[in-house]
Amino acid sequence: MIFTPDFSVELAALSRGAKRVAGVDEAGRGPLAGPVTAAAVILDPDNIPDGLNDSKRLPAHRREPLAEWIMTHCDWAVGHCSVEEIDQLNIYHAAHLAMCRAVAGLRQQPCHVLIDGNRIPKPLDRPAEAVVKGDARCLSIAAASIIAKVLRDRIMVDLAQQHPGYGWEINAGYPTPAHKRALLELGITPHHRRSFKPVHNILCKPQSASH
Repeated sequence: MIFTPDFSVELAALSRGAKRVAGVDEAGRGPLAGPVTAAAVILDPDNIPDGLNDSKRLPAHRREPLAEWIMTHCDWAVGHCSVEEIDQLNIYHAAHLAMCRAVAGLRQQPCHVLIDGNRIPKPLDRPAEAVVKGDARCLSIAAASIIAKVLRDRIMVDLAQQHPGYGWEINAGYPTPAHKRALLELGITPHHRRSFKPVHNILCKPQSASH
């Protein structure tokens, strides 16, 4: 089923007495390298830009202007979990921690939080609900997905300049064939997630097998 995001879930929370509703989403669960990044956004019900949607459905030339608009006109924040934290906690818990950090970074704390997915992060200290496919259903979660995607992509472009050859400026650290080939040819960087199987398998490979 294809959804079109709207403001109905947010309006339901507002009608129950919440003064501020934040949407939260993350980017970067699947890559082999780089942090996982979450964003939280509080939209003004009277000032919502046209074109908000799940960041995966938007081409870069539409994502970037929307991200700039959100960052100019909305209360927003991002939270990250480092590669070290991902390897220590696992990506599921690291993504939830990044979400909590994003919520904590908002200028005004929300009364209600909408989380993309099917579970609410345990450390979250305020009323919340999980919305399956929330980035495609709720405008505030869609806005958060755009911020998380754009800002994480920028991080990976910067890291690509420090570690050329892996194509992070194009693949954002995801396990594309070119990225996996570069792993074998160039080796593992400090920004690779050692707990992820393709990286872990290279680390565990006997030395004799690499000759």
